[in-house]
Amino acid sequence: MTEIRATAASRLPRTRPAEATLPPSGLAGLKPEWSRLVEVAETGSAASHGWHLLDNGPQLDALGVIPVGTILCVHGNPTWSYLWRGLLAAATDAAQSGAPAWRVIAVDQLDMGFSARTGSAAPAGATGRQHAGTGGFRPLARRVQDLGDLTDALELAGPVITLGHDWGGVVSLGWAVDHPELLAGVMLLNTAVHQPAGDKIPAPLRLALGRGILGPATVATPAFLATTLALAHPPLSPEVKRGYRAPYLTGDRRGGIGGFVADIPVALEHESRPELDRIAEAVRSLAVPALLLWGPRDPIFSDRYLDDLVERMPHARVHRFEGAGHLLAEDADYAAAALLWLGDAVADRLLDSVRAGTSRSRNGDLNKLDQRMGAPGELPAATSGFAPEPASAAAPSPLVEPVEAVIGGPAAAWEAAGTHPLWHYLDVFEDSDETALVDMQPAPRTVSWRLLSRRVRQIAAGLVHIGVTPGDRVSLLVPPSADLTAVLYACVRIGAIVVVADAGLGLPGLTRAVRGARPDFVIGAAPGLMAARALGWPGRKISVARFPAPMARLLSIEHTLAELIQLGQARLEAGDLLPTEPRPSDAAAVLFTSGSTGPAKGVVYSHGQLSAVSRALFLQYGVGVGTGLVAGFAPFALLGPALGARSVTPDMDVTAPKTLTATAVAAAVAAIDATVVFLSPAALVNVVATADALTPADHAALAGVQRFLSAGAPISESLLAQAAALMPGATAHTPYGMTEGLLMADITLDGIRAATASVADSPRVGAAADESAGLLETGSTSSTSVAVPAAGEQRSAVNPAGGVCVGGSTATTRIRISALDASGASVGELTEEPDVTGEIVVSAPHVKDHYDRLWLTERASRRGAVAGERWHRTGDVGHLDGAGRLWVEGRMPHVMVTADGVTTPVGPEQRIETLPDVFRAAFVGVGPLGTQQQVAVIETVPPARRVHRAAEPLAAAVRAAVGSPVAAVLVVPGLPTDIRHNSKIDRSQLSRWATGILSGGRWSKP
Repeated sequence: MTEIRATAASRLPRTRPAEATLPPSGLAGLKPEWSRLVEVAETGSAASHGWHLLDNGPQLDALGVIPVGTILCVHGNPTWSYLWRGLLAAATDAAQSGAPAWRVIAVDQLDMGFSARTGSAAPAGATGRQHAGTGGFRPLARRVQDLGDLTDALELAGPVITLGHDWGGVVSLGWAVDHPELLAGVMLLNTAVHQPAGDKIPAPLRLALGRGILGPATVATPAFLATTLALAHPPLSPEVKRGYRAPYLTGDRRGGIGGFVADIPVALEHESRPELDRIAEAVRSLAVPALLLWGPRDPIFSDRYLDDLVERMPHARVHRFEGAGHLLAEDADYAAAALLWLGDAVADRLLDSVRAGTSRSRNGDLNKLDQRMGAPGELPAATSGFAPEPASAAAPSPLVEPVEAVIGGPAAAWEAAGTHPLWHYLDVFEDSDETALVDMQPAPRTVSWRLLSRRVRQIAAGLVHIGVTPGDRVSLLVPPSADLTAVLYACVRIGAIVVVADAGLGLPGLTRAVRGARPDFVIGAAPGLMAARALGWPGRKISVARFPAPMARLLSIEHTLAELIQLGQARLEAGDLLPTEPRPSDAAAVLFTSGSTGPAKGVVYSHGQLSAVSRALFLQYGVGVGTGLVAGFAPFALLGPALGARSVTPDMDVTAPKTLTATAVAAAVAAIDATVVFLSPAALVNVVATADALTPADHAALAGVQRFLSAGAPISESLLAQAAALMPGATAHTPYGMTEGLLMADITLDGIRAATASVADSPRVGAAADESAGLLETGSTSSTSVAVPAAGEQRSAVNPAGGVCVGGSTATTRIRISALDASGASVGELTEEPDVTGEIVVSAPHVKDHYDRLWLTERASRRGAVAGERWHRTGDVGHLDGAGRLWVEGRMPHVMVTADGVTTPVGPEQRIETLPDVFRAAFVGVGPLGTQQQVAVIETVPPARRVHRAAEPLAAAVRAAVGSPVAAVLVVPGLPTDIRHNSKIDRSQLSRWATGILSGGRWSKP
């Protein structure tokens, strides 16, 4: 096969030379005024070739603006400069609005697009130097030089930002490392710069390189082109496909496609291998800002190539567009992302070098892009010059509250942080025979502090022995148990980063999470390891149980937990020491959101932030040494040892919280004399429903509970009251938080009742209700629409939007609101002013460090933050009342914008759910923002068997309860909810479903 690959170019069909031409008119999204032809002399020969390129420079000249720099775009195979049409349009529009102006030059590489066809394939046996530049096959070094020849002919001056995709990524990086005097930054879409010796290249390319396939698939027929165009998600429109096919209508026009494939240096002796290796190593020295935008559904450039690029450019900003693939430029709004990054990282460095005689605001259209991408609208202050950013400055900001530099080791760092590491009590109680935790499955098993501490040290030493090092990622696919607890604390003790993607995400969500986190090791039970084998999850495999040898080989299991314990004990007895303790600022874990409003996001926590979570629980609820903690939500059970508390997870299926019964809770309470119980709302529903099965002994056990918590989704006062009745000695709490910040606010059952009473007693409520009834009759503005008062305008005493009261901020937390504007965007300054509806923004020492490889998402979550402080935009919408209590009104993606104003969903849902015939409701919008129609989707009592329109009496009651126009009332057997909590209603899915139903689609279940 090596020989076949090494001589691939000789197997390409001969093609005829052709001059460069302009593209035909009428190609979708391509403006004819961008196209130009340039004749370029070829270095090292007497030949010259015509290049076609797209260039918005003349348009910028017409606007009277001077660009701050040039974006040099290089396509891959088998695309052409058409790939970058979106960036040319976006950059020109941004410049017209007053944002920093970027000239965009998108080239057609020779033998590609509408640039010249240089002639026949290389003669058999000719070397790259002998035929460089003379045939359809142009090796990598020649293509890098070609690009240099073009920029010389254009007399291109700096600063230049390179942007490349596919094989164009390598070519653009080759130009970048060869032109440091012009380079100001690099941007890349899916590409690769290194192919490890011995690793197979992606299967589609292996197939294309096969003998008898290369020529027919790439040149003689459009098969390779068609296959590439089929990789878009969603599929390309016929008009866009026509645009990509336009330069490649005949075999003579497709010679460059075959030449690119033949130039893949799969063998060490391939003539392009030295150039590829040169570029790959030179990239390590790039200190300019870098942006990597990635489509993880790429069958060619998978995440392993992204990992390699990140290792070479650790300072790069990275964003993975979940659901996007190889044609990222078609799958996602990469242009907006690129311009935002340029504004952050590069543009303001260059502004002082520009002397533009214009009065335009330099922020201009970037503010619009910020809103489109959910990112900040404020550009940093300008600095002079365009010198490359030094490596230290290019490194991503840690985005944490400033801490004084600590001189000394980890102990001094922890002392300065004012907390202690997660494993602190494992050291304190290493000789204690008191209970640390209890396993309830398959039968109750008690684990002492002594045993847990010893097991953690043994596993830690074993992990070090097999090669786990600080910073390695270890995915834990183990159900809640003593094994999971021991493995987790062993990993964090040695500085490994635990990846916790729970089974509650469902198999598709779990697959996306594990692949996206790219673990180095996977420790799992049988179900997790089987899924890892079947779905190709990365990482070396370790099993918590023994398997027969054939099965172990099939699952690629290298070690078992028992073997790690034996290895670790041997190393400890031999005098080996565990690695130096991690510092508070070191990364400790990647946790995943529930995925209730999109793909689950990886959330990175540092050691200090996880310890701060423990401290917040202690300060708010007194959970600490001596506390017995029943955790019906696995992450809280794992915090038990960090708190010095004994803990237990009740007998339940963690992927289905509704399987938890009242007797299982009572058994868990009795097992550890629990004083604190934490359950999810979905679990709570079934606990209350199965309460009749409780025995006198069960009731006696539950009577000893002092504090009861339920969180994870909105919970009604009645459900909380029913649960509290089962634990008569407990104070019932419902904390508010999210994966990014686990404990932000808290309210008791009595607090909920007081908050409800304060609203009911307010004279404004009755007035609002009366006003709403009158408006309903005339079809005027809804009282549930959220008005954004002008500066200085008097606000009402009670926000009419309603919501769920989640109480005041916890001891270490600050809560602010960023007001919504008329379009539903959260653009207001952070405020504590009461009755302002907007996005909820929080700050606390235990807020997450950052999102994992989601630069745009992280940027958006920090928008408007106070400089030097850690703030997080939660994505929830709500308001503060006059007593400082927080009321949650829904999620930002679920905000509706009708012709009458902005509406949040929870208030209308609450009013609908007061009707006796309604069990649960969702309130969603259909249609475009600004003219959305409101739709109610309900579960009835008794449950419906099929989807249908509500009968007129029920529909009329719903409309009266809402108090504003409702386009339709739809009845469903069940509302879709998230997998983890089984309680968060997926309003986005319902909106899409309702749109289909009301547009004449089939009446299927949502």
